[in-house]
Amino acid sequence: MYNKVKAKSTTLKLKVVSRKSPLSLLQVREAFSFFPLLGYRLILLDSYGDKHKQISLLDAASPLPCGKGTEAGWAPDFFTRELDDMLIRGEADMAVHSAKDLPCPLPSELELFALFEALDKTDALVSKDHLTLARLPLGARVGTSSKTRKNELLNSRPDLEIVSIRGTIGERIAHLDDGRIDALVVATCALKRLGWEHRIAEILPFRTHPLQGHLAIVGRKDRPEIKALFCSKDIRRNYGKVTLVGFGPGNPDLLTIGGDKALAKADVIFHDDLVDQTCLSKYPGEKICVGKRKGSHRFHQDEINESLYQAAVSGKNTVRLKGGDPMVFAHGREELDFLQSRLIEVDIIPGISSGIALAACTHIPLTYRGVASSVTFVTGHSEQDVQTPDADTLVYYMGGANISAIAGKLIASGRREDLPAALVYNVSRPDQKVYYTTLKELQYSIVKYPTPILVVIGETVAFENRDSHKQPVLVTGTSSGEHAHYTNVTHTPLIEIRKIKTNKRLQDVLKEIHTFHWIIFTSRYGVRYFFETFNDMHADIRTLAHIRFASVGETTTSELRKYGIRPDLRSETESAEGLVRHFTAMGYKEQRILLPRSDKGLKYLSEELEKLGNEVADVPVYTNTVNREAGKTDISRFRKIIFSSPSGVDAFIRLYGAIPSGIQLIVKGETTGKKLKSELYATFQDIQNNTGNTRPIR
Repeated sequence: MYNKVKAKSTTLKLKVVSRKSPLSLLQVREAFSFFPLLGYRLILLDSYGDKHKQISLLDAASPLPCGKGTEAGWAPDFFTRELDDMLIRGEADMAVHSAKDLPCPLPSELELFALFEALDKTDALVSKDHLTLARLPLGARVGTSSKTRKNELLNSRPDLEIVSIRGTIGERIAHLDDGRIDALVVATCALKRLGWEHRIAEILPFRTHPLQGHLAIVGRKDRPEIKALFCSKDIRRNYGKVTLVGFGPGNPDLLTIGGDKALAKADVIFHDDLVDQTCLSKYPGEKICVGKRKGSHRFHQDEINESLYQAAVSGKNTVRLKGGDPMVFAHGREELDFLQSRLIEVDIIPGISSGIALAACTHIPLTYRGVASSVTFVTGHSEQDVQTPDADTLVYYMGGANISAIAGKLIASGRREDLPAALVYNVSRPDQKVYYTTLKELQYSIVKYPTPILVVIGETVAFENRDSHKQPVLVTGTSSGEHAHYTNVTHTPLIEIRKIKTNKRLQDVLKEIHTFHWIIFTSRYGVRYFFETFNDMHADIRTLAHIRFASVGETTTSELRKYGIRPDLRSETESAEGLVRHFTAMGYKEQRILLPRSDKGLKYLSEELEKLGNEVADVPVYTNTVNREAGKTDISRFRKIIFSSPSGVDAFIRLYGAIPSGIQLIVKGETTGKKLKSELYATFQDIQNNTGNTRPIR
């Protein structure tokens, strides 16, 4: 076969299209120097980039001919389009390019016939008097056509003036010789090919384009006979292939047959944290963990990309193993683009995404006739960017740290507070757990789960949460009445409330109650003991007629109604923060405000109201102490723990000292939530580092 090809090649006269520059012609000559028996005829033309040298490749605002830019906004086929068009029309057999000029992807009619070994991959500095970069004068003008080189130069010498320069190498050096610039950055391979190595002042320690120095031969896909002529010098023959494999939701039985075959053939496997380690051990390839978890990244994505590339270039059959599916919230397209732009062959084997798997594993349908006809998968990774799409069923990935924000935004967008929701931990695994809840509960929840956790929200959750009210719940507040909808409640009050019996300060305030504009109540006990003292003093209720009342939430409002009072203002978030936001929005200032509260009450509310220009009488009316008679219980058996106040959080810490992961912590109000987060909340990565069991309280 070799003799036949060799004999035939001596009679061929290949039509080779090339740019007209001296460097391009030398590149054609260099490519054919490897095949001395091949004859060729040159077809010379100018590319778009050659014709439009006024377009700066450093300026993103430059007019673009077409396509999506790869650097500074310019089109990826800036230097190849006219040559490619000639190949597509069949007017030429092949083209020789600098490999880094190739668009990615190539036009669908074309393919890369061969990639030659790089002559030199470095950058060189050409300068007046052969000055090195460090010795260039302050503010020297340095020419380049690359945004990457510009950044490298300024990292080394921020004082330099970077000048956009285009044209052939000879034209660029002419700018240096006639004094328009002081130095020039050029690919070393270009200077070597032109025989101008003597102009090099120094080789720069810059990171260069991965294809710099390589030559590439491109032709039509339907010309395999021409491709065969050059394959012996194609260095990609020694490259390994990269396969992106989806492991599925976690159960090894759900790995696809294709994924299993790829893993069995792999020389090296770059895998996520959550992939089953026992399953991985049966594959012979080297295992490298590149998992990225919230708060802790072993490798950043660009490092993972580079590792995959280097493994493939070194000839290793490489697998990038991801949980779920490689193309669903998994950076699969980024890795594909990175590798293909460097001429690495990439395959993708799908996996079962956990958002799909949860339906089968929990029996919660994502769609159901007459109930839900649409489903949307959403990333909940960033609290600032939480989306609330208009779909019947929503599945949030990576939302564990932002569950309360997700629920709050959904309620604000019009979803009803009692809309069913479920938290699904470790979908498909033996330790899978499902916690049923509602948007309202989630809005005030802090969930200490190791990832992965999914949140599914919608009417279809109700098919499986019919018994959610039977989940074991621990109530730590002084009253369990408001949680009567739960049928499996353990009530362990952790604090003890007592009225301040001889409250001279309150009595003095009540004597001048006519001078106040507002009374703000932050608990039902504040209401109860204020009015008990008010009645003990035989005060006239009509002295309160001019006063406006504010309530922190529903429980406090219910207590006010017992005294025939409907509050003028109620915090929608059941928090002091909500009251402050309302006072700020309404522009209330120069108001005299009475704040009957606990002796342990936080100063936040009074301080913020005073910042707005109001006068606040902060008066304790009851004491709040740890319930010394409260006994410990096995909290690991509960699905939910409910906290009613910041003091309840303090009492919990004193009694238990630690809290297990995997329990939904429901707080009453924003203030209690902040307290719980500051005292109990650990990031998901911290939990994982502690093997997902318990974390000591800070």
